[in-house]
Amino acid sequence: MKHLRKTIFFKLFFCLQFLSLLVPVFCSAGENSGFDNLLLGNPGKADVVIDRQGFAVGFSNQHRQPLWVIYKLTAAELQTQSHKRSNRFKRDPLIPRSATPKEYTRSGFDRGHLAPAADMAFSRQTMLDSFLMSNMSPQLPGFNRGVWKRLEELVRTIALKEKEIYVVTGAIFPSPEEAKHLPAGRITIPKAFYKAIFDLTPPVKMIAFIIPHCSSNQPLQVFAVSVDEVEKQTGLDFFSKLPDDQEEKLEAMVNIKLWMFL
Repeated sequence: MKHLRKTIFFKLFFCLQFLSLLVPVFCSAGENSGFDNLLLGNPGKADVVIDRQGFAVGFSNQHRQPLWVIYKLTAAELQTQSHKRSNRFKRDPLIPRSATPKEYTRSGFDRGHLAPAADMAFSRQTMLDSFLMSNMSPQLPGFNRGVWKRLEELVRTIALKEKEIYVVTGAIFPSPEEAKHLPAGRITIPKAFYKAIFDLTPPVKMIAFIIPHCSSNQPLQVFAVSVDEVEKQTGLDFFSKLPDDQEEKLEAMVNIKLWMFL
């Protein structure tokens, strides 16, 4: 009986330890959680930072959407793909100013994922989390289903080839004088979107993209920029925990030839 109680205790202990890894964690600048999304730094500026199993989000109360999402994406996760797209859009219960799905209804804008559902299909929880409204920005249908979708597919191609990457995605907003909002609520319509990619597989490298918020048939390399340029336009600081000399060198890179699939 004593041995049985010990066995039950240890099983319960390890079960609780595992479940604790799935619980969202509130973070402030410089803090980290049990997840790997913020290991290389918190990009900053956000009013609320929540780190979940699949991705961390830096939320803006002013714009009622993320300033950034960041996550580590591996080939193993993409090859798992065990859960189908849920399409269950929900308000984020942890963020008081999170938008609701209805605020996008008949607005003319899609609920545009920043951490794509296809990148989060490796578990049920990550798939569900990807449909929280704290992961959404208003995107024109022609943009969301066109050039932005092509960029998301490119990111997955890179992850499958390079095995392990970090991805940071977010919106770039107009000045307050030029800002427009969705008809319901005060959700700011971005003027552009960005993605920054850090390839962790040697030789390590970085690249970023800034795409104006409109339909485009142009090749993706047209939108390639340095990570420095994204930081300049957003006021964020990516991968700040890298050694300074490495960070400066990598974030200045815009070498299309290193990314042969572009």
